[in-house]
Amino acid sequence: MQSTTLRPILRITTNSTLLRSLSTTPKIMGAGDLGSTKSGFMAEKDSFAKREAAHEAMYIREQEKQKLERLKAKLKEQRKHMNELDKHLDEFAKSQGGEQN
Repeated sequence: MQSTTLRPILRITTNSTLLRSLSTTPKIMGAGDLGSTKSGFMAEKDSFAKREAAHEAMYIREQEKQKLERLKAKLKEQRKHMNELDKHLDEFAKSQGGEQN
């Protein structure tokens, strides 16, 4: 009875299979991965994927273009507001006698 209480519940082993690090396997080359052209369904699938990627890239460029235009318009409004504030400051300074122009 007493020997069971002295035994550890879990055994820790230093088995090399348990200690090896996780890694991914290298990508296995399939048909057509060596530069040869694909035929049939795979060729259609590749052209569809290319078309889809081009369409997505065009959509993203259009969205970025619109965002840039909005930012430019906002910057123009802010610049106009800053110029008005500068003008008011100049008028205030002149009215206080700060500048004798």
